[in-house]
Amino acid sequence: MAQGTVQVTHGGGASRWRRRSGEYPTLTAALAAAGDGDVLSIAPGTYRENLVVLHAVILRGPEGALGSVRIAPPDGVALTVRASAVIQDLHLEGQDRAAPALLVEDGAPELTDLRVSTRSAAGIEVRGSGARPLVRRCTVENPTGVGIAVLDGGGGVFEECEVVAAGQNGVSVRGGGRPRLERCRIHHATGAGIAVTGEGSGLEALGCEVYEIKGTGVQIAARAAARLTDCSVHRTSTDGVTLDTDAVLTLAGCDIHDIPENAVDLRSRSVLTLSRTTVRRFGRNGLSVWDPGTRVDAESCEIHDSTGDYPAVWISDGASVSLDACRVHDVPDALFVLDRGSRVDVVDSDLSQVRNTAVSVSDGATAQLDDCRIREAATGAWFRDHGSGGTLANCTIDAVQTGVIVTKGADPSLERCTVSSPAEAGFYVSAGGRGTFTACRVTGSSGFGFHVIDGCRTTLKGCHTERCARGGYEFAEDGPAAEDCTSDEPGPRLAAQSVPGGGAAGARTGIRTDAAGGVAPARAPAAEVPVPRPGGPADGAEDLPSARGSGEVLGQLDGLVGLDSVKREVRALTDMIEVGRRRQLAGLKAASVRRHLVFTGSPGTGKTTVARLYGEILASLGVLERGHLVEVSRVDLVGEHIGSTAIRTQEAFDRARGGVLFIDEAYALAPEDSGRDFGREAIDTLVKLMEDHRDAVVVIVAGYTAEMDRFLTVNPGVASRFSRTITFGDYGPQELLRIVEQQAEEHEYRLGEDTSGALLTYFTELPKGAAFGNGRTARQTFESMVERHAGRVAQLAEPSTDDLTLLFPEDLPALPALPASL
Repeated sequence: MAQGTVQVTHGGGASRWRRRSGEYPTLTAALAAAGDGDVLSIAPGTYRENLVVLHAVILRGPEGALGSVRIAPPDGVALTVRASAVIQDLHLEGQDRAAPALLVEDGAPELTDLRVSTRSAAGIEVRGSGARPLVRRCTVENPTGVGIAVLDGGGGVFEECEVVAAGQNGVSVRGGGRPRLERCRIHHATGAGIAVTGEGSGLEALGCEVYEIKGTGVQIAARAAARLTDCSVHRTSTDGVTLDTDAVLTLAGCDIHDIPENAVDLRSRSVLTLSRTTVRRFGRNGLSVWDPGTRVDAESCEIHDSTGDYPAVWISDGASVSLDACRVHDVPDALFVLDRGSRVDVVDSDLSQVRNTAVSVSDGATAQLDDCRIREAATGAWFRDHGSGGTLANCTIDAVQTGVIVTKGADPSLERCTVSSPAEAGFYVSAGGRGTFTACRVTGSSGFGFHVIDGCRTTLKGCHTERCARGGYEFAEDGPAAEDCTSDEPGPRLAAQSVPGGGAAGARTGIRTDAAGGVAPARAPAAEVPVPRPGGPADGAEDLPSARGSGEVLGQLDGLVGLDSVKREVRALTDMIEVGRRRQLAGLKAASVRRHLVFTGSPGTGKTTVARLYGEILASLGVLERGHLVEVSRVDLVGEHIGSTAIRTQEAFDRARGGVLFIDEAYALAPEDSGRDFGREAIDTLVKLMEDHRDAVVVIVAGYTAEMDRFLTVNPGVASRFSRTITFGDYGPQELLRIVEQQAEEHEYRLGEDTSGALLTYFTELPKGAAFGNGRTARQTFESMVERHAGRVAQLAEPSTDDLTLLFPEDLPALPALPASL
């Protein structure tokens, strides 16, 4: 594009002596002739000049022809502005890695509809306390440097601007710069999307979006401050938002999502204030808060849908977090607070759908929860060790495995808290835990209400239990001090019993104690019930399988569709065990048989079902005491800090005593890029437990074939602990058809005359990619057919029995579409 001409239209006033207009061959010449108020109309063309605007002129290209005027010098700054000029409809290009393409050094210029496409140090740079531009609808593309830089006290307002690519930070503020961004988009930056650094530096952003960043989305550091309102940060490669070294940030009405690492990470006395902000789909912590003096205050916020195995809120090294009217849900763990001086205060908040622990307090930390609701968690709150404590007041805990656990010298205070429908115990205290429970209630427990063992010096005052399956209270005689506690159970009942950890325990149900600690009956004494036999169901263990002979269980195994090689392997193994048992009875030596197994194969091939039957077979042969199955995966075994993984693994192993511990997707314990991953700790602990208790538990590890081959090499002792690998092959079309036929028979449906053939064709043509679920797919197909059948039959006024039971080819779901690449 050739260089054009510049038409200068002169204003009045002091310029009256000049011609009203003039035409110049270069922009430099036109600017030299122009004064305040003059209009420079630039013809299309490429101008390889370094422009400096010193007057309040209007500099514009042809309206609606963005890109037709290119300012593209070979080096240096393409356009420098030192006045309150109006500049619009230009395309700026720069090639100087040491200089910006557009530099604003003074005045309040209006920059509108500019496109900065450059390979410079910065696309747009605002420098100096006198520079306050208004930048509207400008686009910056700078794959080698910073998109927009505001430095040395500069400021200004950026409206509806876009940084489409930056080789460094998308927006960089330092040296006391203080810009305002409104409805801007920053994406595809290599570095931070927005970086604000240094004392006195600040930024305000309203309605902005930061995404597709190869680095941190928003970074505030070194005494800088920022406020983001109604902004979105998503799809970064590292953390979403970071604060470091006395940084201050306010997030109001923001959405931080799809972050592979920490959604928000704070350190070194930084302060974060959140309101009406959502944090979702994050790979590590939603909030990661570290160091003394670091603080988070959150109100009416939501943290949910973790994609990793880490706590949603992590507080450590003396940091503090306050949550008011917040929701945390669909996460592995909700709140983890650890280290002396660390604290969390939670008011009127909901913690729900938590796979592990809702509130975990350890290493001397403190938690204060008031008027909170915890539901659908494995553990409501766990105070783990000496010095850890705090208060739970007026809280409700519902639909959990265990409501509150207190262990290893922890000493919390719980007041007016209610635990409803726990699967194991309402309140569980062990290993020297203490705690004071005042006016607390447990209702509908499938285990005990209050379970206090190991002689723990716990205090109960005015507590009440009702409808607890195993009893309202269970504790050692020399353990808790109970005062004015009641239950709907008849009592008292006291039966000596061995408790793990030593000492005799009394199974006390329906107790009420007087002020002096003496036990008084709540109702008339009831007949004593037998104490569970040693090795019987412990808290948290699954129910015993029904006592069936090995022949009956093997018959059920044979009745499974397909799996011929699996059935042969299991029969060969059980035959070895049975013959070994008979040889021992005959006084002969029996061959040593390692019972631990590796199951490999795709999902839905029956691995869990076979593991459960295998446990029953071993129990029927007298090899295992109970034969029950405890199924776990990585999230059940791997903790969040050093030592916690060993505890979780030990607990899972203990639940499986006398039965089978089935570890699904076991290869996830040893990811290929493990770094500081604690999965190896689970493997090391498991290997030792399998050796120390080789006759107590059978361990089965399962997963994809290639991944399990790698898993067996991560620890020298792993492969030696497993006797054999059993491979579960994918189901063929005929076997999938048989599963549907079984489902139909079980649910009282029939397949029409042509339906079996249609199903066989369907399963033959069905894509067998990564999403293929084998037996699960067959069952889902049957469920889809039933749904479509219901939609068809519901339209009939008076359906016959055949109408209600027959499934036809038209009830089959559509085949899923093949990926476009295929």
